[in-house]
Amino acid sequence: MNAHIRHNQPVTTRLMTPDDAIAAGAMALFGEKYGDEVRVLSMGLPSPATAGEGDSARAERGEGSSYSVELCGGTHVAALGDIALFKIVSESAVASGVRRIEALTGETARQWLLARDERLRETAASLKAAPDEVPARVAALIEERRKLERELAEAKKALAMGRGGAKAEARGAEQVAGYSFLGQIVDGLDSRTLRSEIDAIKQRLGSGIAALIAINEGRASVAVGVTDDLAGQLSAVDLVKAAVAALGGEGGGGRPDMAQGGGPEGSKAPNALAAIRSALATVPA
Repeated sequence: MNAHIRHNQPVTTRLMTPDDAIAAGAMALFGEKYGDEVRVLSMGLPSPATAGEGDSARAERGEGSSYSVELCGGTHVAALGDIALFKIVSESAVASGVRRIEALTGETARQWLLARDERLRETAASLKAAPDEVPARVAALIEERRKLERELAEAKKALAMGRGGAKAEARGAEQVAGYSFLGQIVDGLDSRTLRSEIDAIKQRLGSGIAALIAINEGRASVAVGVTDDLAGQLSAVDLVKAAVAALGGEGGGGRPDMAQGGGPEGSKAPNALAAIRSALATVPA
């Protein structure tokens, strides 16, 4: 587009019948109603093509046939150079198979580019880097943030579990109806961390049931895991549903060996652990 603008070829206007215009190759909008006479705009003048060279090379020199012929009633420049500059600023879907491109031209496009450049320089100054170094610096900051988030998640997990890196068995598993059961109430763990902790506790238990209830801003999330050797006679889903009901919630789901749910009444977390114990007591070991 800008190559054509730089060559400043003229825009010609002709009045024709719609049929003649379309026969001449003019682009008509589907569904539009046209009168007996239409305005046909041609951008770029025909000239002999250079044999053996592509359209892009000819366009760069301003050669080749008209590259835009359409029916239009709008106001247009007399020559393409009057546009000065063309900058696409957005592209989006408006319907199936239909895209919308928005662009700026002339002084407005130049001011838009200057504003973008100023924002880039402000960002570079904040990062204490040259403008060309901004992408690399931002990528490094993103990676550093991810590392810190991982470290923070590990620290929060250790703090919530109250073990500072010690094994979960430090609090000890209890025997409930002949099963080894380890249940804990923790603070601030998200659902993903709950699942990973349940998996870790299951491995350390060897055989048994692990339950964790995490309190976040008054709400409670519960996860229950059943070791593989017991998954045939116990269902983590049933145990979670019992805990969720005690927390004032509904439902809960997952697999026989791992299930999750939650409820709005985090203060009733001890009741939820008691509900799991009661549910275990009804299943013969």
